[in-house]
Amino acid sequence: MSNKEIQNNPLGTAPVGRLLRQFAVPSIIAMIVGALYNIVDQFFIGQSIGELGNAATNVAFPLSTSCTAIALLLGVGAASAFNLSMGRGEKDKALYYIGNAATLLFAGGLFLCLITQLFLEPMLVFFGSPDNVLPLAKEYVRIVSIGFPFLILTTGGAHLVRADGSPKFSMACNLTGAIINTILDPLFIFGLDMGMTGAALATILGQVVSGLMVVWYLGHYKTAKLTKGHLLPKWNFAGYAMSLGLAQCFNQIAMMIVQIVMNNSLTYYGAMSIYGESIPLAASGIINKVSFIFFSVCIGISHGMQPISSFNYGAKQYHRVKEVVRLSLMVGTAICTLAFILFQVFPRQIIGLFGDGSEMYFAFAERYFHIYLFFTFINNIQPMSSNFFTSIGKPKKGVFLSLTRQIIFLLPLIIVFPLFMGIDGIMYAGPIADLLAAVISGWMLWKELRKMSDNCNQG
Repeated sequence: MSNKEIQNNPLGTAPVGRLLRQFAVPSIIAMIVGALYNIVDQFFIGQSIGELGNAATNVAFPLSTSCTAIALLLGVGAASAFNLSMGRGEKDKALYYIGNAATLLFAGGLFLCLITQLFLEPMLVFFGSPDNVLPLAKEYVRIVSIGFPFLILTTGGAHLVRADGSPKFSMACNLTGAIINTILDPLFIFGLDMGMTGAALATILGQVVSGLMVVWYLGHYKTAKLTKGHLLPKWNFAGYAMSLGLAQCFNQIAMMIVQIVMNNSLTYYGAMSIYGESIPLAASGIINKVSFIFFSVCIGISHGMQPISSFNYGAKQYHRVKEVVRLSLMVGTAICTLAFILFQVFPRQIIGLFGDGSEMYFAFAERYFHIYLFFTFINNIQPMSSNFFTSIGKPKKGVFLSLTRQIIFLLPLIIVFPLFMGIDGIMYAGPIADLLAAVISGWMLWKELRKMSDNCNQG
């Protein structure tokens, strides 16, 4: 790429710290807002229905993760391909990645909605729903699934908008839907006495508005006008974009698989313990969603890092790539350390925000917080490393790292440990998986950055 082309793009010339703030802050807010969709429902459902309602939303959570997996496969992948192409000066080719992704995001949502409607009950039973939770879960998911096309378009489309240099509008898309959901939830649940149905309707109405905002922006893309030709899926563009999004997609799929196995394990071993079936399922669901808020900050930072590292790697400005990685890790570690302190010191207060429960319920939740989330302060290393390799066009390494915590370590541990330790084995599996994933991710990232240093010295 020529020096003139680099100078014309702020990604190649503006101070890295300023760029990271510009792209990461809206991305962080967008990720937190996405996490709050589930948290807001959990909060009002917990206040209205109680433990069984919380358990029902936990059973439904794998479907939300499925939506995120599809959205990141196409959204992150297309954004990475777009920025790499722009860094190489291939503007015409770059637009096809955006158009193809937009079409496939909505189509993927329609497909998942259809599958959910056709196989709702067996799907929820497979996700670990006890008999006393199943009716509430069915009531909620049957409606929420109608919004899947808009949820996936919003989540994935936010990356397409950000890639065009509009991180604030990307944030606004997610924020608008969350505000609508937050306003309508108490109105529908308490004001109109609609219970789980009201929570579901509030959710999808917010998602529809957010999705339409993404559609409007794509019709006014800044880089160049998107045409019908760009929207028509072509395998060479869609396939390459998906290869770059596989790491983030696999990470979500891994989370979904682990969630399903964990729900079933919590139900099975909970029934064999003093806690019973529903207490572990309800408490762990809340804890996982609360912890995901802080985890979303780390993911948001890595998404903000993506266009900067992609462009500068494509332009062979490796010193700028190294700088944005260093800054991202520093901020992410600070956030995770704060989360660790809150989880260890205030677990009862956090769980109490989501409704009342028995003393046994709170005792389990406190223990779960203390043990399962013990290594929260290093949880930023694995997702940032995985997304970094994706952003520089090395998807195989990104995919491998995305699988380390969930599939390679956590999944076997939550199957094996409870055989010897009962329900406590599920809790202790978490910190061990966190530690091993962080060590491997950090080592691979260090090797890659050293290789860039060598290239800088040779240049």
